[in-house]
Amino acid sequence: MSNLRYCNFDEERLHLWFGEVKENYESVLEKPKPYIQNLLRIVLETSMEEMRKRMANAEWGEHTPLREDYRNGYSYKDWPTDLGMIEKLKIPRTRQKTGKKLAKQIRKAYRKQKEEIHRLLREMFLAGASTERTGELAQIFLGRKYSASYVSSATKKLDAAVQEYHRRPLADRFVYLFFDGIVLKGRDILGAKDRFVLVSHGIDLEGRRELIDFMIEESESEASWTKFANDLYSRGLEGRFLRLIITDGCPGLHAALDLTWPRVSRQRCWVHKLRNMATKFGRKAHQEKCLFEAKLIYLSENKQEAKERFLVWEKKWDALEPKVVQCLRKDLNEMLAFLDCPKEHARRIRTTNVIERCFREVRRRIRPMNCFKNDASCERILYAIFFYMNRRWMWKKIGDWGTEKKILSPEPISRQPLELLPV
Repeated sequence: MSNLRYCNFDEERLHLWFGEVKENYESVLEKPKPYIQNLLRIVLETSMEEMRKRMANAEWGEHTPLREDYRNGYSYKDWPTDLGMIEKLKIPRTRQKTGKKLAKQIRKAYRKQKEEIHRLLREMFLAGASTERTGELAQIFLGRKYSASYVSSATKKLDAAVQEYHRRPLADRFVYLFFDGIVLKGRDILGAKDRFVLVSHGIDLEGRRELIDFMIEESESEASWTKFANDLYSRGLEGRFLRLIITDGCPGLHAALDLTWPRVSRQRCWVHKLRNMATKFGRKAHQEKCLFEAKLIYLSENKQEAKERFLVWEKKWDALEPKVVQCLRKDLNEMLAFLDCPKEHARRIRTTNVIERCFREVRRRIRPMNCFKNDASCERILYAIFFYMNRRWMWKKIGDWGTEKKILSPEPISRQPLELLPV
C-alpha cells in the first residue's frame, strides 16, 4: 500500500471539465440542484476513469507488455463547487511508483477549489454579512453550511489586501478632505481597551467620493493625527488642488493639520458645533429656538449674509445664553469657510456627515460582535466596509457638482480602479 498514488488529472483539466458541463447543460440549470450535481458527478468520474485507463495503457485484467501502470481502487472526497458540494466524489487510484507528483497535482486542484470557496465567502463578508450569516448563506450557493470560525479563517486572507490598501500610492486629485474619528470597543489581555479609528474621506476634482484610509490608534492625540496626516502626505496626497479641509474640531487634529497642510482653509462641522452648543444652555427652554436660529446662519446665500445673521443672533442671545454664543463666536471664521467655495458644493462640505454615515455602517456591522479582540479583526471589518462603499462610489459622480470639473481640472484626470481583493 506504500506505493498507492492518485490518478494524474491536473487542476486545469478539472476546471475545463467543470466549465464544459455548465456550458453544455445551461438548459438544465433551472432544474433542482441535486440533478445538476449528479450530472456533474457522472461527467467528472467518467472522465477520470478514462484518464486512468490511458495511464495504465491496458483494459481491466489485460496482461500485455505495453501496460504502464495498475489500477488500485478508489478514494472518496467531498468536492466543493459553485453548483454545490459534490459528496464522496469517486477518485481513481493507481500503483504507479513515480506517482508522488501526481498526488501533489490532485491536492493542488483541490486547494484551488477550496480557495474559490474562500473567495466567495470573503465576497459575501465584504458585501456586509457577518461571519455567522455568511456561513448560513453559503449553504444556499454551495450546498454546505460553514461555521463562523471557518468563515473568520477564510477572511484572514484579507490581511494582505488590508496592508495593500494602507500602502497604496494616493493620487493628488482631491479638492475637499474630511477627517473624523470613531471609538470602537475592544479587549486585550488586560481587559477592556477602546480603539480610536481615524478616518479620511475625500471628494476629488470630478466630484467623486472616496474613503481614502483609516488608522487605528490609542487616542485622538496630536501625535496620532500627525502620524495619520503625514502618512497620507508621504503617499502622494500633497494637496495641490486642495481647497478645504472639513473636521469635527478636534484640537489634536487641527494641530496636526497645521504641520501637514498649513495653507489650506479649515471648515468645522456644523453638526458637531451645534451638539457642543446644546450642552452649554443655562435654560433648556431656550435650546430649541436658539439652535434653530443658529442654523439659519449656515443657510445663508453668501458669507456677508451669514455674518449679518450671526450679529443679529448674537445680539439677541448673548445676554440670555452667553456660553452658547461664545461657543460659536470663537470659531465663526472656520464655521463659515465653506461659503468661499462654489455654491453648489456648500451643502456637502459644511459637515462631516459623509463620514458619520460610514460610521453608522461600522456600528451596524460590529453590533453583533460586542467588541474586538485584536486590531487585525478590527482592520478586516473596517476594510470590508471601506472597500464595499468605495466600490459603490467608484464610477458615481455627485449629481450637483455642476461644471466645476472644467474649472478645477485643466487636464484629464486618470482614475484607475483599486483592485484590492486577493486572488
